[in-house]
Amino acid sequence: DVMIGKLSDSWNVGILIFLVLLGMMVSLINKAGGSAAYGRWASKRIKTRVGAIISTAVLGMLIFIDDYFNCLTVGSVMRPVTDKHKVSRAKLSYIIDATAAPVCIIAPISSWAAAVSSVAPEGQGLTLFIKSIPYNLYALLTLLCVILMAVMKVDFGKMRIHEKNALQGDLFTTDARPYAGQDEAEGNPKGHVFDLILPIVALIISCVMTMVYTGGFFDAESDSYMNFIDAFGNSDASVGLVLGAFIAMAFTLVLYIPRKVVTFKQFADSFAEGFKAMVPAILILTFAWTLSGVTSQMGATVFVAEFVRSSAGGLANFLPAIVFAIAIGLAFATGTSWGTFGVLLPIVCAVFPSGELMVISVSACLAGAVCGDHCSPISDTTIMASTGGQCDHINHVNTQLPYTLMVAAVSFVGYILAGFIQNVWIVLPASIAMLVLVLFVIQAKQKKA
Repeated sequence: DVMIGKLSDSWNVGILIFLVLLGMMVSLINKAGGSAAYGRWASKRIKTRVGAIISTAVLGMLIFIDDYFNCLTVGSVMRPVTDKHKVSRAKLSYIIDATAAPVCIIAPISSWAAAVSSVAPEGQGLTLFIKSIPYNLYALLTLLCVILMAVMKVDFGKMRIHEKNALQGDLFTTDARPYAGQDEAEGNPKGHVFDLILPIVALIISCVMTMVYTGGFFDAESDSYMNFIDAFGNSDASVGLVLGAFIAMAFTLVLYIPRKVVTFKQFADSFAEGFKAMVPAILILTFAWTLSGVTSQMGATVFVAEFVRSSAGGLANFLPAIVFAIAIGLAFATGTSWGTFGVLLPIVCAVFPSGELMVISVSACLAGAVCGDHCSPISDTTIMASTGGQCDHINHVNTQLPYTLMVAAVSFVGYILAGFIQNVWIVLPASIAMLVLVLFVIQAKQKKA
């Protein structure tokens, strides 16, 4: 009743179609050589080690439509650049991982936004997602942390050992170097940087316009046109994202085929390859929907909501921090952030039906899911980040764990603050200040050592 019911729901079907179209676009952009062209462009212009790290992070932030696309593209594009400037493979994998899920979870036009919208209460999924972005402390602080550590030249834990050895020519540090000596693929030589940028820009613009279209922004029959924000909030994200992705695919066809960057056969082949690439994401989302549906039918959301109201009324202000910690544990144990917020979001929304505390708690749930996924050695994103950076997987997990725990600790304190103050203009700057202070303390201790 639950699985088939979820898969026959028109909203959910639209989300799955959008994921498939994203996979097709990812495959097509790679075939066109847009990603490889960016790598060639960057290698000629990046002159310093700090520049190599920051440019890798910036590319990761630009590729926000899907974390799978992000991990594999950023790694293959920037690996020659970071190798040239003696950045360890562990550090490269951390940068890839830190700009994959964290940037996707704060991007309204992404596979993650679609997944969150599909498990949030009906009719408010995308609006709730957008409201949660400023309070997503872990994602925002992680992105900032990558830039700050590059500029301040701060590393600690096992990562510091890897970075010191990389400066002496050893990019791997350990004997485990599963990808050493492999030749890098040049990619399609016909590709240009705009073959990467223009399809992504087209996807963003077309998705935004089609979503406000479904929200009535262009409805001439109404007495007055709806304002843009209202139309976006009233939009049917499932339909809008699918329409926008179709338009972006058509734009990409017109961009590539006449210039013979790809042949029509290659364009058609990307359909099957893109679909296959998204099968794991589709399965994760399907099982998350099913598990969420089963727990809802068992009355778990009602039970937890009543339990909280009756026994934890005095702790309501601490609940965002508690939700954040629970989400970390669940995502770490299962290795999936999608499955985590698929289970927790309905419960969180039942506990907080409305208000600012609901938005903060939803943000804490999403942030904790990403954090636990970031730490987990069995997470698909973590595995793909080590693959993209061609780093031994255990080395990647061990070196990035202190970084993720540091940001998680700052975020936990931030959510305690948010539970009481409930003002993002105070909470976010305070959390950023705490992160900067921690990094300065670490830097000062390293100078004394």
